[in-house]
Amino acid sequence: MPTREQIIEVLSTIYDPEIPVNIWDLGFIYNIEIQEDNIVNILMTLTAPNCPVAESLPVEVKKKVSEIEGVKGVSLRLTFDPPWDFEMMSEAAKVEMGLDF
Repeated sequence: MPTREQIIEVLSTIYDPEIPVNIWDLGFIYNIEIQEDNIVNILMTLTAPNCPVAESLPVEVKKKVSEIEGVKGVSLRLTFDPPWDFEMMSEAAKVEMGLDF
């Protein structure tokens, strides 16, 4: 069975091309659920609905997570509720972007 840690490790390798921080540390991933049948459900967001990567980034997330050993499928839902903001970023990401006030 895939683990949450494995999924987070993979998500940490995916970057929004406009922001030099991975999507996990950006706070784009709202929820990860691993079902008993090894289907991974991911709830994620982007900086805005009209984000230039709105079509490509979710596809990349599904592809990379589906490549984890034991994953039988990935269901990804994109949401903008609640809307993403800088407060959702990890402390490390804030420091990396110079936002640690």
